Amino acid sequence: MAAFSGDETAPFFGFLGAAAALVFSCTNFIPISTFPGLGLGFLIHCCCRYGGGLRDGESGVGVASMGVMRPELVMKSIVPVVMAGVLGIYGLIIAVIISTGINPKAKSYYLFDGYAHLSSGLACGLAGLSAGMAIGIVGDAGVRANAQQPKLFVGMILILIFAEALALYGLIVGIILSSRAGQSRAD
Repeated sequence: MAAFSGDETAPFFGFLGAAAALVFSCTNFIPISTFPGLGLGFLIHCCCRYGGGLRDGESGVGVASMGVMRPELVMKSIVPVVMAGVLGIYGLIIAVIISTGINPKAKSYYLFDGYAHLSSGLACGLAGLSAGMAIGIVGDAGVRANAQQPKLFVGMILILIFAEALALYGLIVGIILSSRAGQSRAD
């Protein structure tokens, strides 16, 4: 069995980054058993259920309101709920990248690596959180406005796309930061 090499506390920060990516950006479709090795399964589960329910709930209220006023437009109004669900996939991607990069018995894992993974998870997770809030607010107001004036649908979709781009930027920055892990020392 190979001995542990690197800083003993460094994996804590790496796993914290993976947890942050999931907690802040994921929605309610990621089950509790997705990452049992993190040791934070219950916390992730509770935060994801609350965060996902908040974002999807905001847009869902607008969809329900739309169903009362204009039932024929309900299917067009589900777009914000779907876009909020995509944010969880971004967090899941970063969490998988981070968790596969943490193997201190195979390769030295230093604090620099842990901090790189932590910042990667926070960048993606917090960008997903802000994008989710924007999607929830715009989705709620947009579907209600669309019921009264159908010409507003294209404008709502454009605003939702720009909000989703915030999370995509966070994903890109997270991937770049995660790729810096392992470059702290020449082995």
